[in-house]
Amino acid sequence: MASYLDAIVAAHRAFAANDERDLEELARQAAIAPEPRPFLQALLDKGHADGSVAVIAEIKRRSPMTGDLAPKLDPADLARKYAGGGATCLSVLTDGPHFGGSASDLMSARNAVTLPVLRKDFTVALRDLFDARVMGADAVLLIVAILSDEELVAFGALADELGLSALIEVHDEAELERACSIGAKLIGVNQRDLHTFDVEAERAAKLARLIPNDVVKVAESGIKNRGDIARLVDAGYDAVLIGESLVRSHDPTDALEKLIGGTGRVRKEAR
Repeated sequence: MASYLDAIVAAHRAFAANDERDLEELARQAAIAPEPRPFLQALLDKGHADGSVAVIAEIKRRSPMTGDLAPKLDPADLARKYAGGGATCLSVLTDGPHFGGSASDLMSARNAVTLPVLRKDFTVALRDLFDARVMGADAVLLIVAILSDEELVAFGALADELGLSALIEVHDEAELERACSIGAKLIGVNQRDLHTFDVEAERAAKLARLIPNDVVKVAESGIKNRGDIARLVDAGYDAVLIGESLVRSHDPTDALEKLIGGTGRVRKEAR
């Protein structure tokens, strides 16, 4: 039985297969794009500065599982509110058919703040990485579950060449092993099952101990309160990616401030 993930990835691969744009021209456009901001370094600097967890705050209009979240959101306004609440980086959905996002959402958000921005999408082709750079992204998402080993290597190498940080997303031990085998510097553990879209709250904690110490660790999905963040910090995570709870909040700045308040103390005690 096909899952949400299968359908989404199939759509992206079908589009990529029919994309005849010239790679050399895309490379030229990427080369003249604004200098990328240091996404990975920003996450590291946050922890080194005050010992607190870094937050990647997400801009997302809808989800295939939950439907509309904030279809009329203003990306620039939300980006400024996240920055005011203490976000370290942003994540912006650019998938249109399934998440209601677009390249313009990312560009609007990035132009409104100085924070580094992750392009949250389903990267399945080299052109996707060039597109990310052209639209101004500072980081890209590489989902191990949907990529071959050859694609992981090729996409990771091109991301480095373009100056993009690559957030390598995993869901289980086998995927984590594959991520480590390509020398991933930034690994995200998604607690959401990409086939059912259900959240397993202990998934990140279980995998944390298997991630090398020199890798920046990001926990994703199902993070709703300070208790969730404290448990992830205690497990060794350097950053958390938070989306729906912030997008749905009446005051994203206040919601984010309340979520991350006191996490610096938790981290110091945990270590």
